[in-house]
Amino acid sequence: MNRASLFVPATPRDWLLPILATLLVVLTLFMEELEPLFAAAFPELDKAIYQRESFLQLTLDHLGLVLVSSLISIGIGATAGLFVTRAAGREFEPMVSSLAAIGQTFPPAAVLAIVVPLAGFGFVPTIVALSLYGLLPVVQNTIAGLGSVPPTTLEAARGTGMSAWQILWRVELPLAMRVIIAGVRVSVIINIGTATIGSTVGAQSLGTPIIAGLVGGNIAYVIQGAVLVGLLAIVSDLLFERLERRFRFGG
Repeated sequence: MNRASLFVPATPRDWLLPILATLLVVLTLFMEELEPLFAAAFPELDKAIYQRESFLQLTLDHLGLVLVSSLISIGIGATAGLFVTRAAGREFEPMVSSLAAIGQTFPPAAVLAIVVPLAGFGFVPTIVALSLYGLLPVVQNTIAGLGSVPPTTLEAARGTGMSAWQILWRVELPLAMRVIIAGVRVSVIINIGTATIGSTVGAQSLGTPIIAGLVGGNIAYVIQGAVLVGLLAIVSDLLFERLERRFRFGG
């Protein structure tokens, strides 16, 4: 990476990040202050603000689910992608790609239905479902990123006397990192939205007010949870977009 690539020019989208991040924090901390607004908008509701748990705690619980499941997806996906791009693992690439695709096409609700009888309700089955669902983008982009490194670059690295590990860490991963991060970005955003389903099996998340609102016919609860999930996804996406730009090579 040259010095020029470290400079990331500002774009109009860069202004969105601090604005939306601030809005996310304010709503997370002070959603209760909007009770008069929701009460006026939905006068037929007895309770206009979800109050069983604080929105700060729900947001932290939601982030915990996403963080743990994403780390598992990234660890397994990147390792599998790295393995099948080495000489010893190339014959396993179709199998690894197919297994990762099955993990995403299998509905999270079905995974929860299978795992709950084995692991109980709450955190564990949700993590299993999210980890499987976020695996495919990481595997695909790790394979694509490492496969996009020019053969001439690898030959030049070997010509300088680098070992296989040195070539991987100093050449292949830096060149492939932007593509790999793009896969992680998709995986994390998917998990932010999908984590809400964990509330159907007792996991605390921003899906908790959404599920409570759907069950109790309280549209205000649904809006409150959905707005925070949406803002969290957009802010995370903008952060990853900025991170990707830092790995832009060339002028």
